[in-house]
Amino acid sequence: MNKLTQANIIALKNPEMSGKDIQDFDYQDFFENGAIALHLVNADGIILHANKAELDLLGYPAEQYVGRHIAEFYPDRDAIEDILTRLASGEKIERYPARLRTSDGSIKHVELTSSGNFRNGKLINTRCFTVDVSDLQRVRTELTRQDNTHRQILDSLPVAIYTTDQHGTITYFNRAAAELAGREPEVGKDKWCVTFKLFTPDGKELPHDECPMAIALKENRPVRNQEAIAQRPDGSFFPFLPYPTPIRDEDGNLIGAVNMLLDLTDRQCAEEARFHLSAIVDSSFDAIVSKDLNTIIKSWNHGAERLFGYTAEEAIGRSVTMLIPADHQDEEPRILERIRRGERVETYETIRQRKDGSLVPVSLTVSPVRNATGHIIGASKIARDITSARENEHRIRMLMREVNHRVKNQYSVILSMIRETNKRAKSPAEFEREVRERITALARSHDLLVMGDWKGVTVFELLLSQAKSFGNEERISMSGPSIILSPNAVQYLGIAFHELATNSANTGCFQGIKARFRSHGTPRVPVPRDSSTSVGPRQTVLRCKRSAKAALEPSC
Repeated sequence: MNKLTQANIIALKNPEMSGKDIQDFDYQDFFENGAIALHLVNADGIILHANKAELDLLGYPAEQYVGRHIAEFYPDRDAIEDILTRLASGEKIERYPARLRTSDGSIKHVELTSSGNFRNGKLINTRCFTVDVSDLQRVRTELTRQDNTHRQILDSLPVAIYTTDQHGTITYFNRAAAELAGREPEVGKDKWCVTFKLFTPDGKELPHDECPMAIALKENRPVRNQEAIAQRPDGSFFPFLPYPTPIRDEDGNLIGAVNMLLDLTDRQCAEEARFHLSAIVDSSFDAIVSKDLNTIIKSWNHGAERLFGYTAEEAIGRSVTMLIPADHQDEEPRILERIRRGERVETYETIRQRKDGSLVPVSLTVSPVRNATGHIIGASKIARDITSARENEHRIRMLMREVNHRVKNQYSVILSMIRETNKRAKSPAEFEREVRERITALARSHDLLVMGDWKGVTVFELLLSQAKSFGNEERISMSGPSIILSPNAVQYLGIAFHELATNSANTGCFQGIKARFRSHGTPRVPVPRDSSTSVGPRQTVLRCKRSAKAALEPSC
């Protein structure tokens, strides 16, 4: 056989074998008892011969194996047809993966190396070496299973993870990495990082080949605690913390790296919120204090320093009972009892004690403080100084009493006006008109008092206010010291001035009144007289005096 010819050639190339040795070499024994499974198949696919290793591999006796078509032992029909076709065409098969059915029905994974023996261009037979790789296949299957398991784990993780080869080319990324980066990286093409653009924390652009992953691969070491900022293709930014770590083979050679990207957006937002809240607490004018369930002070803001006089260093670590006067010590146990039940102590007023021993009225609000698991670990207390509020409340009560007194005086004035008007009125219409005018005059005096915070009004202001409704008040000349009238005098003299102006207007001599204001030697300044009036100044003055007397009567 041609196989034997090849064996002779091989033997001749061995210098240790002489010609006699070659002639004495038992090729039949070598074929039958060799450690490698071997069989011959004719051009029609019928098994011509199989050595002991082949029969042991599949568990068949020779009579059940030799003489049968080789395809009967291949569960994959397409595989054996492909092998026979390629061998018939003169192609050599090397380490072809296949599966063979054994006598007990189990499947062996093998690798085939086969070639055809041709004579005059015609296929005579094929010889095939069969190597059992079932154990290797089981290892491969287990590795594949583990790889699939690991891949499923990585794919399901909520944190971004990707891998690269030793040159930085991305070999894998999970869904979280793509979602964080806002893009689908190209496996086998993108390098160093899955992100679109990178920046340092201070905003400087960071090239991808200088990123932490590139440093880890170039220096063959893990890189830690180097924050960065990434930009997505849509323009949005996110801070992250990378954890690039080299991957080495069993000999310690670098074969790639794995990187985990920890999104810091939530942490950054939490820090900003904490800083914002801390700034609010520190800048609050109210005293904000936190304590544990044993009354020990844990925090102390500037408002607490201003209100109670203790610095934060003096207060933190001490019991909050140092702020409670001796006669109010029973309040704290009741407050803590409610806090432990998860209740919020709504605003209530009490007394607290400053560092100097003085007492201060405060309004307190106390709320439970919980940890991350929801357990109550302390309380937050807001104390507001209500000293000014109590003083204002006292002032309001005094003002209300004053208003009540003044309103009663107003009622007395109005009743006097109504009584005097009723004596002189000739008709209901005249009565109604005069009452309305006098009440209006009283209201003008009242407006002046309100604008002056009830501190008083000058004579000049009162005269102008009462004369303004009659017109031509610009023709009135006034001089003298600025005399301020008391509130009661303003109300009564306002009515008197109104009566004087009304009488002058009714007699037609409003524009011709001669008035003199004398005070501490001040020169008399006359008011120009209208020569056309038929009523003399003396008559007008006398009439005004009677009106003033009537108006002032209630105060006598």
